[in-house]
Amino acid sequence: MTGYGGRRTQAERDAITVESGYALCSAAFAAAVVLGAVAGPSLLFALPPTVETLLLGAGSALATVLFAVRTVAVLVRFRRAGQPSQPGRTNPDS
Repeated sequence: MTGYGGRRTQAERDAITVESGYALCSAAFAAAVVLGAVAGPSLLFALPPTVETLLLGAGSALATVLFAVRTVAVLVRFRRAGQPSQPGRTNPDS
């Protein structure tokens, strides 16, 4: 439902779908980069088992938290970015 009690238009539904897909893809990419940066050395080098476990655990935890934070941040920003009441006009006084 929109702010005025009406149904969403197809354009609004499409915008929500695209923004949700972007949020998930960008969050997955950021999480993969963080996981690779933190846990990567444990997979590439011969490190003591305790250090390997610590790096893998820390990388997994950071990647999970980053995924959730990035997804929520993108979706909240999309929700707050109000749509113009008159499409094509950028100045509220016009």
